[in-house]
Amino acid sequence: MLYLYFVLLTGSVLLLVAGIVEQRRHYASLHSIPSRVLVNGIRGKSSITRLCAGALRGGDLVTVAKTTGTAARFIHPDATEEPVYRKFGIANVVEQIGIVRRAATYRPDALVIECMAVMPALQEVNQSKLIRSTIGVLCNVREDHLAEMGPTLDDVARSLCRSMPEDGICVTAEKERFHILQEEADARNCQLIYADPETVTDEELRGFSWFTFKENVAIALVVADLLGVERRVALQGMYDAPPDPGVLSVERYATPEGKRLAFANVFAANDPESTLMNINQLLDLGAIHRPLNVVINCRPDRVERNGQMGEIIPDLQPDHVFVIGHPAKSAIDAIPAEWRDRAVDLGGERRSAEEFMPALLERLSADSSLVAIGNIHGQGEELLEYLAELPADESAPAEADRPADAPVPPHQPARLDPYASYPVAYEERYQASQTQEIPVVRIPAQQRQPSWAQQHAAQHQGQYGQGQGQYAAPVQETWPYGDDAGGGHPYPAADGGGQHPRH
Repeated sequence: MLYLYFVLLTGSVLLLVAGIVEQRRHYASLHSIPSRVLVNGIRGKSSITRLCAGALRGGDLVTVAKTTGTAARFIHPDATEEPVYRKFGIANVVEQIGIVRRAATYRPDALVIECMAVMPALQEVNQSKLIRSTIGVLCNVREDHLAEMGPTLDDVARSLCRSMPEDGICVTAEKERFHILQEEADARNCQLIYADPETVTDEELRGFSWFTFKENVAIALVVADLLGVERRVALQGMYDAPPDPGVLSVERYATPEGKRLAFANVFAANDPESTLMNINQLLDLGAIHRPLNVVINCRPDRVERNGQMGEIIPDLQPDHVFVIGHPAKSAIDAIPAEWRDRAVDLGGERRSAEEFMPALLERLSADSSLVAIGNIHGQGEELLEYLAELPADESAPAEADRPADAPVPPHQPARLDPYASYPVAYEERYQASQTQEIPVVRIPAQQRQPSWAQQHAAQHQGQYGQGQGQYAAPVQETWPYGDDAGGGHPYPAADGGGQHPRH
């Protein structure tokens, strides 16, 4: 018996020593990366991660990024990327340790990483133990994951705030609950900055080859400005950044009956506010048009979300509402009574696309649009597969036929398959990086002009003093923040000081 106790004690001591060694190695990797940006929120985290990384690359900063959304990706400093390998396909926040270690081998200036935790406690662990970000991003507060972070939106806001860096800085585009974020930021001695979407012009937004939002671009511009990247080059870096596989896109198909169909996959925006924003933007850009039809895919484990999709039907004003999946009744009953006669129940627990899609396409007009909302899994995936087999509509109107005052939709890139295997060249590069030292090309730092924030702070010295809570109010017409008098930033760098190494 004494022998067994000795074995248990020895094993425990060895595990403790191994844990301490692993923690010290991880912290050493973290501190070798001067700027660490942790992106959190409900919607748009992957897009913001890519935009921030692109903006920093545009400013000649060696930047590594990692997304977690539709398809987790590790993005190298040259913007090439590869899937994040997960054993048994299961996501776990512990994978962030390996990501930080890989990123550190590039000796980067910045790491932009998406928060992959949903539970509030894990979000705090992700920040305080795994990433220790110097700049936090809290993009928005929406109705999702209410079971884990709710039940109210105020509770969701406070849960997301657990990823704020203590004694650091946080950027947000959330306006309605900014006061809650400010309270949580003050409790952590964190400077909260409001990224005003109105500072992004329509002309700047049209420079993108995919659909994105002004809120996302505004956040990336603020992060870039904090790290000394000028607005013009930051925007160019974002234009050059590859989009996320789950990016909002519009496909045009020709049905077997000869009808023309513009189809928008809005499954990724699976909360009502984001869904409305996506569809309204597509309508404003002219990417889709009326007559508009909506298809809602239901899931038995997302009954609340099914109802939320039904409730927003009056805001969309569609000609038809097709309900697929199970239970379809959960979405149809949530549609207001005056709109319920437009609902078509095509749902069923095991109905295939070959059964419900002909009935759906038959009810469409000769030239219409169809948007898919709700949940992608189940019959939503079958709908996408069915449409992918249809021939593309080659009869889209030419630019010469477009009215002069009509908005010009962005050019749509080729469809990306998030489940496809990655090119062999990238896989070979990854294998090579495990067996030999990765060559790092250092770009000499260039003399930068004072950033917009520095110029603004010089003109309004003392107006937005830290601790007063006035510098970041979203009602201001400008970005209310500034750098310190020495040109540095008021958040701690990796060496423990307040002056960023790049300055």
